[in-house]
Order: sequence, then structure tokens, then C-alpha cells
Amino acid sequence: MEIKGYHIPDDLMYTKEHEWAKEEGKAVRIGITDYAAKTLNDVVYVSAPKVNGAVEQAKSMGTVESIKAVSEVYAPISGRVVKVNGVLDSHPELINKSPYGEGWLVEVEPSNLPAERKSLLDARGYAAYLETLLQK
Repeated sequence: MEIKGYHIPDDLMYTKEHEWAKEEGKAVRIGITDYAAKTLNDVVYVSAPKVNGAVEQAKSMGTVESIKAVSEVYAPISGRVVKVNGVLDSHPELINKSPYGEGWLVEVEPSNLPAERKSLLDARGYAAYLETLLQK
């Protein structure tokens, strides 16, 4: 799905803070949306939680820094970090080039996914939310 030049994959869950989550077996892969990546512009540094660190839904789990700004990244779900995308240490620009692919941030083993999934948006819900933001 495309909304005003922003790509929104149908198979992901989203937050209103512009993070996405995708179930990958027992883990959930997390990143920032195309909208967030384009808004930040040139990403130069990523700060992510450490492996085995805990993240809590809707709480900050790191930052993404660009030439223009530093943005908090909020965990779409709670759980334990099982994998960090270490490639971003030397290639943070992958977030701009491929926010839903090579630019993912972390994988989390969820602790309460069935309940927390209810507070996430599907692609249609996120697209509708984005439309309201883009009209302002």
C-alpha cells in the first residue's frame, strides 16, 4: 500500500510513533516506518538495546539520529531482545534505503504479544492515521 509516496506493507503491525513489528517465528522483528525514515532523512547513527535487554511496549528502546534530528524509537511490544542488527553500526543509512528490509533494528522475544497486539495498528489503520498527519 502507498500513501502519498510512503510505502506501508500489509503484513506488518504499526504504532502511531511510526515503528513497525513483524512476527518472525517466535521473535518479532522491529524497525521504523518508511514515513519515519524519510522524515528523518539521512540517518547517521542508531542506538539500540543490547541482546538480552528488556524492552517495554510504548517505552523508549533507543534512538535514530540523522543530520536533522535525534528521534526516540519506542518498542511496539514488550519482551527480551534476542538479536540486534549490527550492520547498522557501520551502515545506518540502510534505514533510509530499506526500512522494512535490511534497515530493521532488533528482534524481540515477546512476553505478552496476544494482549499487546490489540494496541497496534494494521496497515489500513496506520495508513488512515498517516493520512490525518499529512493533511495538517
